[in-house]
Amino acid sequence: MSEEVITLYQAIGGEETTKALSRRFYELMDTLPEAAHVRAVHPPTLEGSEEKFYEYLTGYLGGPPLYTEKRGHPRLRSRHFVAEIGPVERDEWLLCFRKALDETVANPKLREIIWPPIERLAFHMQNKE
Repeated sequence: MSEEVITLYQAIGGEETTKALSRRFYELMDTLPEAAHVRAVHPPTLEGSEEKFYEYLTGYLGGPPLYTEKRGHPRLRSRHFVAEIGPVERDEWLLCFRKALDETVANPKLREIIWPPIERLAFHMQNKE
């Protein structure tokens, strides 16, 4: 008897929740005064960023590989070299993600699984002191 494997993408609610998480993340970044530094390293409009983040997050959580199908390998660190990401920007990014995650993913156990690798990713993306 084979067990069906459920991905994080499926467990949190698939496309609907992943879109809500991405949308909320960028809404927070755009409106929270305490996210001003991370907001400043983004383009004037966040639509493109939100779309790319949704596509990346979908594949990252085990859903369809939308980002790689559309844009190739993420190469996140090299794609972000144009933005100066220091500890302040990193921490503000994490603040927005944490709040968005808490607001959009109902299950605390799933949030606990998602958070550590996201936190490691944010530290990996830092490119200045």
